[in-house]
Amino acid sequence: MAIEFGKRFGFGGLRLPIFDPTNQKDIDYGTLIKMIDIFMENGFSYFDTSYIYHGGLSEEAFGNALVDRFPRDSFLLSTKMPIKFMKNKEDMETIFEEQLKKCHVDYFDFYLIHSIGKETYENCKEWDTFEFLKQKRAAGKFREFGVSLHDSPEFLDLILTEHPEIDFVVEQLNYIDWVNPAIRSKEIYEVAVKHNKPIVVMEACKGGTLAEIPDEAKKLMTDYNPNVSIASWAYRFVGSLPGVRVVLAGMPKMEFLLDNIKTFENFKPLNDDEYKIIDQAVEIINSNSAIPCTVCRYCESECPNNIAIADYFALYNDLKRLEKSSSENEVMTQAFYYGNFLEQGRGAASDCINCKKCEKVCPQHLSITDYLRDNIVAVIENYNPEAQIKSHY
Repeated sequence: MAIEFGKRFGFGGLRLPIFDPTNQKDIDYGTLIKMIDIFMENGFSYFDTSYIYHGGLSEEAFGNALVDRFPRDSFLLSTKMPIKFMKNKEDMETIFEEQLKKCHVDYFDFYLIHSIGKETYENCKEWDTFEFLKQKRAAGKFREFGVSLHDSPEFLDLILTEHPEIDFVVEQLNYIDWVNPAIRSKEIYEVAVKHNKPIVVMEACKGGTLAEIPDEAKKLMTDYNPNVSIASWAYRFVGSLPGVRVVLAGMPKMEFLLDNIKTFENFKPLNDDEYKIIDQAVEIINSNSAIPCTVCRYCESECPNNIAIADYFALYNDLKRLEKSSSENEVMTQAFYYGNFLEQGRGAASDCINCKKCEKVCPQHLSITDYLRDNIVAVIENYNPEAQIKSHY
C-alpha cells in the first residue's frame, strides 16, 4: 500500500530542544512535547531520528514524546542503521532490535543506512547488509529502506545501480551547496532523479546558517518580501524541486517550528525573481563564509581528545559574521566563551593530534585539523591567554 505523506515537512531529531546548549543529552521534554503536539495538530506527520543523535537519546525521546502519546498509524517514523559505528555483522541485528525498543514501536515506516560512503559500503557488502534489510522489510519491520549520504554523485550512482531495491535517498540539499564543488548537491539530486528515487532533504537550512546570512543578502530578501523569514527562502528552495518527498528540519526552538509550519502550510514554489535573488545571495554568502560547519557533531564523536569542534567553529563564525575582521572586543568575547568550554572539561583546539579521524566522518568534507590550527588556535585560543583563557588541565 502506498504511503501517504501529506504535507512535505518533517520533524528532524538531530537538533531537539535542550536545556544546556553544551550538553546534547539534556533534552527539554516539556518543549519537545508541545512542539510535537503543534506539529501533529497542523497536519504534519513525518519524524526522523537516528541511533546516534543527541548522544544516543533521540530515538528514546521520540519514543516517549511521540509514540507513547499518539496512535501508531497517525505518524511516520524514520531512523537509521549506524554502520559507521558498528564493529561486526552481528551488531546489525542487535542494534536494530535495540532501536525498536528505544522508539517503542514494532516497526518503522522508513529505515536507512546512515551516512553511507565508500568505506561503509565495503562493510555493507561484507556483512550482507542489503540482504539483511530486504529480509527485515519482507518481515514487516519497516515499509521502505533508503540511504543517507554525504558522498559523491558517482558513488550514489554506483550503489543505486547495484541495489535498485533501495526505495529512497536522503541527501544534504540547500541553495548554498547546490553547486558547491565539495558537496555537489545538484549533481547528487540529479542522480537520484535519474534512478527515480524519491528524495528526503536534510540540512535545507545548513544547520541554521542560512537563517543568519550577511545583511546585504538579507536585505535582498526582505526588500522583496518583508513578511517571510530568511529561513523560509532556504526551505522553499528545496521544497520547490521536483522529486523531493519531504524536507527535514532540526528545530531546537518553538519559534523555528512555527515559522516552518507557516512555510509549508500552504507551500508556494519559488518564482523566477526569487531564484535570481537566491543566486545573488549565494555570491554574497560565499564571500563572507568562514568555516562551513553545520554543527552535526559527527566529528566530535570521533575525537580522542574531546575537542568541542563544532562549538569552536561556531564561535569563530560568529566572530567572522559580527565584525568581518577581528576587532579587539569581539575576539575577547569569543575567547571568554572558549574558556568556558575548557572549564567544562572539553579539549582545547591545540589538543588536536592531527589524527584526522574527525575529517573521515565530516559530512561537509572540511579540513577540520587545519581550521582548528589556523582559525581557532591562532585567533581565539592564543588571544590574551593569561587573562581570557582559563587554565586547561
